[in-house]
Amino acid sequence: MLVGSYAPPSWLVDTSFLRGSLPQRVPTSDLWRVEAEDWREAVDDATIAVAVEQVSLGLDVITDGEIRRHSYSERFSNALAGIDRERPGTAVSRTGAVVAVPRVAGPIERLEPVEVGVAELVLSHVAAPLKVTLPGPFTMAQLCDDEYYRDEAELAMALARAVNAEMGDLFAAGVTMVQIDEPYLQARPDRARDYALEAVSLALEGATGRTVLHSCFGYGQYVKDKPSGYPFFAELADCAADDISIEAAQSNLDLACLAELPDKGVQLGVLDCGSHDIESPDAIAHRVAEALEYVPVTRLALSPDCGMKYLPRQVAMAKLRAMVGAAERMRDAQA
Repeated sequence: MLVGSYAPPSWLVDTSFLRGSLPQRVPTSDLWRVEAEDWREAVDDATIAVAVEQVSLGLDVITDGEIRRHSYSERFSNALAGIDRERPGTAVSRTGAVVAVPRVAGPIERLEPVEVGVAELVLSHVAAPLKVTLPGPFTMAQLCDDEYYRDEAELAMALARAVNAEMGDLFAAGVTMVQIDEPYLQARPDRARDYALEAVSLALEGATGRTVLHSCFGYGQYVKDKPSGYPFFAELADCAADDISIEAAQSNLDLACLAELPDKGVQLGVLDCGSHDIESPDAIAHRVAEALEYVPVTRLALSPDCGMKYLPRQVAMAKLRAMVGAAERMRDAQA
């Protein structure tokens, strides 16, 4: 399966703007090649196309490709009550850059479903298990300019309640998995130890389907030198999610760390999204064999590292074919 995003059609997205700018945390029209009045029809068509494409490539679980988002957090966080959409704030990103972010000016509340309609669109066209991704409450709290709560933990809990409401509606709509994205667990591990797992637990409370927590070091498009270990990892064994999704390819992660997740499913990144080189099925299978030294096959799934949206579409397709080929070879070997 994908982590979340997929390479968007170039007729819809200005890929030079996408790859040449940092991830946007507030909406921008600069991303789109279509006029505003055509946007909804265009993104719906593109979403259906990439969902069908994932099935044709042999993925077992699909996503909507996150086609209508510039970043994992921008669409959901800016749809919430309490956000001043006319006056963005600023924050320091994990790259050290000062970026525009949502400004919290009042109590956070989910006004209406954000991703449910997209999920229903995909499920009406594709008969495959669907994973939907949402930004995690800890990471969203790091990417807000808070003028209301003035307390990171309190803000995170409010955001967690909004995520929880969305999660419940997604499962009710027929979604198989809901994933929350928490990259800032690794960027700010000391703060994460204070309250992140409590916020994640609240966000996933009452889940009626499979839940996933994704964490990473940042998009390979921007972060090239990644450590071979996570500073906030063993703690994930106690989080509320059923599965942990991590990138491992670009960083050449020491897979011995997987032994620290004795009861979790693992969605393992085996494709480097910071490179256009196409991995061979044999190389991927060798890497998966390493993972199986620490995780039983019943708890292991394969994915790219995050950030596939930054790749040319043909490159993304070729990488996914290689990943599917590696999985098929290993299934055959175990049969």
